[in-house]
Amino acid sequence: MRKFSLDALAREHLDQAGSASAGRSATTVYGGHEQALRQTVVALRAGASLSEHESPGEATLIVLRGRVTLASENETWDGRTGDLLVLPPARHSLEAHEDSVILLTVVK
Repeated sequence: MRKFSLDALAREHLDQAGSASAGRSATTVYGGHEQALRQTVVALRAGASLSEHESPGEATLIVLRGRVTLASENETWDGRTGDLLVLPPARHSLEAHEDSVILLTVVK
């Protein structure tokens, strides 16, 4: 068994996002290419975004910190600390309105 402190990872990656030109930082905490389940911590500084991209498969995100907007086609969903958002099976984007950290869970 392995244990991760999501709070510590959130702090670490927000710091790294602050010095990154794109204003973001991420790390996969569980899974990867050889497994069906993948969990990734993504930190975004206020105003940073993940541009529109394809859905990687069945996926959810939990807002660990901050406030984000998930957008797909003509719909948007706002998420705040503690919210769980189900990603649509379509192209989508994510924008941080304040320094934010999410836990993205994907099943391929």
